[in-house]
Amino acid sequence: MSVRAMVLGLFFALFWSSAFTSARVIVAHAPPLASLSLRFLVSGVIGVALAWALGESWRLTAGQRRATIIFGICQNALYLGLFFVAMQWIEAGLASIMASTMPLIVAVANRVIFKERLAPMAVLGLGLGFGGVIIIMSSRISGGADPFGLMLCVIGTLALAVATLSARGASSGGNVLMVVGLQMLVGAVCLALASLVLEDWWVDMTTPLVVAFVYTTLVPGLLATWIWFTLVNEVGAIRASVFHFLNPFFGVLVAALVLGEAIGLNDMIGVAVVAAGILMVQLSKAQKVAAA
Repeated sequence: MSVRAMVLGLFFALFWSSAFTSARVIVAHAPPLASLSLRFLVSGVIGVALAWALGESWRLTAGQRRATIIFGICQNALYLGLFFVAMQWIEAGLASIMASTMPLIVAVANRVIFKERLAPMAVLGLGLGFGGVIIIMSSRISGGADPFGLMLCVIGTLALAVATLSARGASSGGNVLMVVGLQMLVGAVCLALASLVLEDWWVDMTTPLVVAFVYTTLVPGLLATWIWFTLVNEVGAIRASVFHFLNPFFGVLVAALVLGEAIGLNDMIGVAVVAAGILMVQLSKAQKVAAA
Protein backbone atom coordinates (compact mmCIF):
# COMPACT_ATOMS: atom_id res chain seq x y z
CA MET A 1 0.00 0.00 0.00
CA SER A 2 1.39 3.40 -1.00
CA VAL A 3 2.10 6.27 1.40
CA ARG A 4 -0.69 8.24 -0.29
CA ALA A 5 -3.18 5.45 0.38
CA MET A 6 -2.08 5.20 4.02
CA VAL A 7 -2.51 8.95 4.53
CA LEU A 8 -5.94 8.84 2.89
CA GLY A 9 -6.94 5.94 5.13
CA LEU A 10 -5.84 7.70 8.32
CA PHE A 11 -7.69 10.88 7.45
CA PHE A 12 -10.77 8.90 6.46
CA ALA A 13 -10.84 7.11 9.82
CA LEU A 14 -10.40 10.38 11.75
CA PHE A 15 -13.01 12.33 9.76
CA TRP A 16 -15.50 9.45 9.72
CA SER A 17 -15.19 8.91 13.48
CA SER A 18 -15.51 12.61 14.33
CA ALA A 19 -18.95 12.74 12.70
CA PHE A 20 -20.54 11.12 15.75
CA THR A 21 -19.37 13.94 17.99
CA SER A 22 -20.66 16.69 15.71
CA ALA A 23 -23.92 14.78 15.20
CA ARG A 24 -24.42 14.61 18.97
CA VAL A 25 -24.23 18.41 19.05
CA ILE A 26 -26.64 18.82 16.13
CA VAL A 27 -29.41 16.60 17.51
CA ALA A 28 -29.37 18.57 20.77
CA HIS A 29 -30.44 21.69 18.89
CA ALA A 30 -32.53 20.52 15.90
CA PRO A 31 -34.63 17.56 14.66
CA PRO A 32 -32.24 14.77 13.55
CA LEU A 33 -33.81 13.67 10.26
CA ALA A 34 -34.48 17.20 8.99
CA SER A 35 -30.95 18.28 9.96
CA LEU A 36 -29.40 15.31 8.21
CA SER A 37 -31.53 15.86 5.10
CA LEU A 38 -30.37 19.49 4.89
CA ARG A 39 -26.77 18.38 5.40
CA PHE A 40 -27.00 15.95 2.49
CA LEU A 41 -28.75 18.49 0.30
CA VAL A 42 -25.96 21.02 0.82
CA SER A 43 -23.18 18.42 0.51
CA GLY A 44 -24.80 16.85 -2.55
CA VAL A 45 -25.22 20.15 -4.40
CA ILE A 46 -21.61 21.11 -3.63
CA GLY A 47 -20.36 17.69 -4.70
CA VAL A 48 -22.26 17.66 -7.98
CA ALA A 49 -21.21 21.25 -8.75
CA LEU A 50 -17.54 20.47 -8.09
CA ALA A 51 -17.75 17.31 -10.16
CA TRP A 52 -19.29 19.23 -13.06
CA ALA A 53 -16.60 21.94 -12.76
CA LEU A 54 -13.90 19.26 -12.86
CA GLY A 55 -15.34 17.79 -16.02
CA GLU A 56 -16.96 14.69 -14.57
CA SER A 57 -19.97 13.28 -16.38
CA TRP A 58 -23.58 12.73 -15.34
CA ARG A 59 -23.49 9.54 -17.38
CA LEU A 60 -22.86 6.77 -14.89
CA THR A 61 -22.39 3.11 -15.63
CA ALA A 62 -25.20 0.73 -14.76
CA GLY A 63 -23.19 -0.51 -11.78
CA GLN A 64 -22.58 3.04 -10.59
CA ARG A 65 -26.26 3.95 -10.84
CA ARG A 66 -27.31 0.87 -8.90
CA ALA A 67 -24.63 1.32 -6.25
CA THR A 68 -25.35 5.05 -5.93
CA ILE A 69 -29.00 4.39 -5.14
CA ILE A 70 -28.19 1.58 -2.69
CA PHE A 71 -25.47 3.63 -1.04
CA GLY A 72 -27.68 6.70 -0.81
CA ILE A 73 -30.53 4.77 0.80
CA CYS A 74 -28.59 2.35 3.03
CA GLN A 75 -25.76 4.59 4.23
CA ASN A 76 -27.17 8.09 4.11
CA ALA A 77 -30.84 7.53 4.86
CA LEU A 78 -30.91 4.35 6.98
CA TYR A 79 -27.52 4.14 8.67
CA LEU A 80 -26.94 7.82 9.38
CA GLY A 81 -30.64 8.58 9.84
CA LEU A 82 -31.02 5.90 12.50
CA PHE A 83 -27.77 6.91 14.21
CA PHE A 84 -28.78 10.59 14.28
CA VAL A 85 -32.07 9.64 15.91
CA ALA A 86 -30.32 7.28 18.36
CA MET A 87 -27.83 9.94 19.45
CA GLN A 88 -30.63 11.85 21.09
CA TRP A 89 -30.26 9.22 23.84
CA ILE A 90 -26.83 7.57 23.55
CA GLU A 91 -23.34 9.05 23.65
CA ALA A 92 -21.23 9.74 20.57
CA GLY A 93 -18.41 7.43 21.67
CA LEU A 94 -20.76 4.46 22.06
CA ALA A 95 -22.37 5.19 18.68
CA SER A 96 -18.96 5.24 17.00
CA ILE A 97 -18.06 1.87 18.54
CA MET A 98 -21.33 0.35 17.33
CA ALA A 99 -20.76 1.62 13.79
CA SER A 100 -17.17 0.38 13.85
CA THR A 101 -18.38 -3.23 13.94
CA MET A 102 -19.46 -2.91 10.29
CA PRO A 103 -16.39 -4.77 8.89
CA LEU A 104 -17.18 -7.68 11.20
CA ILE A 105 -20.76 -7.81 9.93
CA VAL A 106 -19.53 -7.64 6.33
CA ALA A 107 -17.24 -10.61 7.00
CA VAL A 108 -20.15 -12.62 8.43
CA ALA A 109 -22.36 -11.64 5.48
CA ASN A 110 -19.70 -12.78 3.01
CA ARG A 111 -19.54 -16.14 4.78
CA VAL A 112 -23.32 -16.66 5.07
CA ILE A 113 -24.50 -15.16 1.77
CA PHE A 114 -21.54 -15.66 -0.58
CA LYS A 115 -20.13 -18.77 1.13
CA GLU A 116 -16.72 -17.12 1.41
CA ARG A 117 -14.34 -19.27 3.41
CA LEU A 118 -12.89 -17.57 6.47
CA ALA A 119 -9.27 -18.08 7.47
CA PRO A 120 -8.53 -19.00 11.10
CA MET A 121 -7.26 -15.45 11.72
CA ALA A 122 -10.57 -14.03 10.49
CA VAL A 123 -12.59 -16.38 12.71
CA LEU A 124 -10.52 -15.38 15.73
CA GLY A 125 -10.90 -11.72 14.75
CA LEU A 126 -14.69 -12.06 14.56
CA GLY A 127 -14.74 -13.63 18.00
CA LEU A 128 -12.59 -10.88 19.45
CA GLY A 129 -14.53 -8.11 17.74
CA PHE A 130 -17.96 -9.21 18.87
CA GLY A 131 -16.55 -10.09 22.29
CA GLY A 132 -15.28 -6.54 22.67
CA VAL A 133 -18.70 -5.19 21.74
CA ILE A 134 -20.27 -7.37 24.44
CA ILE A 135 -17.81 -6.00 27.02
CA ILE A 136 -18.71 -2.42 26.11
CA MET A 137 -22.45 -3.05 25.75
CA SER A 138 -22.77 -4.86 29.08
CA SER A 139 -21.00 -2.02 30.83
CA ARG A 140 -23.01 0.71 29.11
CA ILE A 141 -26.40 -1.00 29.52
CA SER A 142 -25.78 -1.55 33.22
CA GLY A 143 -24.76 2.12 33.33
CA GLY A 144 -28.11 3.22 31.89
CA ALA A 145 -27.56 3.33 28.11
CA ASP A 146 -30.88 3.53 26.28
CA PRO A 147 -31.88 0.12 24.80
CA PHE A 148 -34.00 1.69 22.04
CA GLY A 149 -31.10 3.87 20.94
CA LEU A 150 -28.81 0.85 20.89
CA MET A 151 -31.34 -1.10 18.79
CA LEU A 152 -31.45 1.73 16.24
CA CYS A 153 -27.64 1.64 16.07
CA VAL A 154 -27.66 -2.11 15.42
CA ILE A 155 -30.13 -1.72 12.53
CA GLY A 156 -28.16 1.23 11.18
CA THR A 157 -24.92 -0.73 11.26
CA LEU A 158 -26.53 -3.54 9.27
CA ALA A 159 -27.60 -0.96 6.67
CA LEU A 160 -24.02 0.39 6.58
CA ALA A 161 -22.75 -3.12 5.87
CA VAL A 162 -25.10 -3.37 2.88
CA ALA A 163 -23.87 0.02 1.65
CA THR A 164 -20.25 -1.12 1.99
CA LEU A 165 -20.90 -4.25 -0.04
CA SER A 166 -22.16 -1.97 -2.85
CA ALA A 167 -19.23 0.46 -2.73
CA ARG A 168 -17.11 -1.29 -5.39
CA GLY A 169 -19.73 -0.66 -8.06
CA ALA A 170 -19.84 3.00 -7.16
CA SER A 171 -16.10 3.58 -7.28
CA SER A 172 -15.28 1.86 -10.59
CA GLY A 173 -15.72 3.70 -13.87
CA GLY A 174 -14.55 7.16 -12.77
CA ASN A 175 -16.78 10.11 -11.89
CA VAL A 176 -16.11 9.51 -8.18
CA LEU A 177 -17.09 12.99 -6.98
CA MET A 178 -20.26 12.95 -9.11
CA VAL A 179 -21.24 9.62 -7.53
CA VAL A 180 -20.58 11.04 -4.05
CA GLY A 181 -22.78 14.06 -4.73
CA LEU A 182 -25.63 12.07 -6.27
CA GLN A 183 -25.78 9.48 -3.49
CA MET A 184 -26.03 12.33 -0.99
CA LEU A 185 -28.96 13.80 -2.88
CA VAL A 186 -30.65 10.38 -2.79
CA GLY A 187 -30.23 10.37 0.98
CA ALA A 188 -31.50 13.94 1.28
CA VAL A 189 -34.76 13.10 -0.50
CA CYS A 190 -35.39 9.95 1.59
CA LEU A 191 -34.68 11.73 4.85
CA ALA A 192 -36.83 14.75 3.94
CA LEU A 193 -39.82 12.49 3.32
CA ALA A 194 -39.24 10.68 6.62
CA SER A 195 -38.89 13.97 8.49
CA LEU A 196 -42.16 15.31 7.08
CA VAL A 197 -43.98 12.28 8.42
CA LEU A 198 -42.18 11.66 11.71
CA GLU A 199 -40.85 14.96 13.09
CA ASP A 200 -41.91 18.33 14.38
CA TRP A 201 -39.63 20.99 12.96
CA TRP A 202 -37.84 23.22 15.47
CA VAL A 203 -34.40 24.80 15.69
CA ASP A 204 -32.46 26.17 18.66
CA MET A 205 -30.11 28.39 16.67
CA THR A 206 -26.78 28.52 18.52
CA THR A 207 -23.11 28.84 17.61
CA PRO A 208 -22.37 25.17 18.48
CA LEU A 209 -25.17 24.09 16.13
CA VAL A 210 -23.86 26.19 13.23
CA VAL A 211 -20.25 25.05 13.72
CA ALA A 212 -21.25 21.39 14.07
CA PHE A 213 -23.53 21.54 11.03
CA VAL A 214 -20.94 23.19 8.77
CA TYR A 215 -18.23 20.78 9.93
CA THR A 216 -20.44 17.71 9.51
CA THR A 217 -21.57 18.81 6.06
CA LEU A 218 -18.14 19.54 4.64
CA VAL A 219 -15.72 17.20 6.43
CA PRO A 220 -17.36 13.86 7.38
CA GLY A 221 -20.15 14.44 4.87
CA LEU A 222 -18.34 15.40 1.68
CA LEU A 223 -14.58 15.09 2.19
CA ALA A 224 -14.57 11.75 4.06
CA THR A 225 -16.96 10.16 1.56
CA TRP A 226 -14.80 11.31 -1.37
CA ILE A 227 -11.70 9.96 0.40
CA TRP A 228 -13.41 6.60 0.95
CA PHE A 229 -14.43 6.16 -2.68
CA THR A 230 -10.97 7.29 -3.84
CA LEU A 231 -9.31 4.85 -1.46
CA VAL A 232 -11.54 1.97 -2.57
CA ASN A 233 -10.81 2.80 -6.19
CA GLU A 234 -7.03 2.81 -5.56
CA VAL A 235 -6.53 -0.18 -3.27
CA GLY A 236 -9.85 -2.06 -3.33
CA ALA A 237 -12.61 -2.34 -0.75
CA ILE A 238 -10.87 -5.06 1.28
CA ARG A 239 -7.59 -3.24 1.78
CA ALA A 240 -9.39 0.08 2.33
CA SER A 241 -11.54 -1.46 5.05
CA VAL A 242 -8.43 -2.25 7.11
CA PHE A 243 -8.48 1.36 8.31
CA HIS A 244 -11.81 0.79 10.04
CA PHE A 245 -9.88 -0.70 12.97
CA LEU A 246 -8.93 2.88 13.90
CA ASN A 247 -12.54 4.06 14.14
CA PRO A 248 -13.22 2.89 17.73
CA PHE A 249 -10.10 4.72 18.95
CA PHE A 250 -10.79 7.95 17.07
CA GLY A 251 -14.51 7.92 17.85
CA VAL A 252 -14.07 7.57 21.60
CA LEU A 253 -11.09 9.97 21.68
CA VAL A 254 -12.81 12.80 19.77
CA ALA A 255 -15.99 12.46 21.86
CA ALA A 256 -13.94 12.61 25.06
CA LEU A 257 -11.91 15.63 23.94
CA VAL A 258 -14.77 17.67 22.46
CA LEU A 259 -17.80 16.63 24.53
CA GLY A 260 -16.09 15.53 27.71
CA GLU A 261 -17.59 12.03 27.55
CA ALA A 262 -16.25 9.71 30.24
CA ILE A 263 -14.14 6.69 29.27
CA GLY A 264 -14.30 3.76 31.69
CA LEU A 265 -11.90 0.85 32.04
CA ASN A 266 -14.35 -1.53 30.32
CA ASP A 267 -14.61 0.96 27.43
CA MET A 268 -10.84 1.02 26.97
CA ILE A 269 -10.57 -2.75 27.12
CA GLY A 270 -13.54 -3.22 24.79
CA VAL A 271 -12.26 -0.67 22.25
CA ALA A 272 -8.85 -2.35 22.15
CA VAL A 273 -10.43 -5.80 21.69
CA VAL A 274 -12.83 -4.58 18.97
CA ALA A 275 -10.00 -2.82 17.13
CA ALA A 276 -7.84 -5.94 17.30
CA GLY A 277 -10.67 -8.07 15.97
CA ILE A 278 -11.37 -5.69 13.07
CA LEU A 279 -7.68 -5.54 12.20
CA MET A 280 -7.37 -9.35 12.18
CA VAL A 281 -10.42 -9.76 9.94
CA GLN A 282 -9.25 -7.16 7.45
CA LEU A 283 -5.62 -8.35 7.40
CA SER A 284 -6.87 -11.88 6.79
CA LYS A 285 -8.83 -10.64 3.77
CA ALA A 286 -5.87 -8.62 2.50
CA GLN A 287 -3.57 -11.63 2.77
CA LYS A 288 -6.09 -13.74 0.86
CA VAL A 289 -6.22 -11.17 -1.95
CA ALA A 290 -2.42 -10.93 -2.06
CA ALA A 291 -2.09 -14.70 -2.32
CA ALA A 292 -4.66 -14.96 -5.11
